[in-house]
Amino acid sequence: MPADRERQLICDVQEGSHEAFRELVELHMQRVYDLAYGFVNDHDDAEDIAQEVFVKVYHSIKDFRQESGFSTWVYRIAANTSLDRVKQRKRSVARFVPMDESHLGMSSSSQASDHGEERALIERALHELPTLQRAVVMLRHLDGFSTRQVSDMLKCSEGTVKTHLHRGLKKMRKKLEHLRGSGS
Repeated sequence: MPADRERQLICDVQEGSHEAFRELVELHMQRVYDLAYGFVNDHDDAEDIAQEVFVKVYHSIKDFRQESGFSTWVYRIAANTSLDRVKQRKRSVARFVPMDESHLGMSSSSQASDHGEERALIERALHELPTLQRAVVMLRHLDGFSTRQVSDMLKCSEGTVKTHLHRGLKKMRKKLEHLRGSGS
């Protein structure tokens, strides 16, 4: 969708258009759901979080000044809502990881069956990261957001994002070496 059309939808919503809000929800629902699912690894919880995110968006869109991108704003709400849910649940999170394996030292010449095993190992390593490191790795490498966008979403400095990303990837590499070595 062109940026001008999205800006017009936002203005329409701010003026009370339910149809424009429905269009915005349709545009962003899948990515919000995917982001939430990455944090909670549960379809029902991810659906609940997505609904909660759009309720929050609906109630606060009148204050949205379009200084940042709408998607960045929505995904920040989604990331924070998901992090809150993870903290509430205090249980581990896993996610299917469609990440560029080169960041973790995976060779691109893996066989198809080995590829599935590698993905399972990556998923397990991601699962064991502390919540903030996992969030940064997911947002930066899985969802493709820039360092600046991730810092906006998580309300921290770009340096903090880079630190958590570096530490998270380093821990994942170490864990992957351990898992590959132990054969599990």
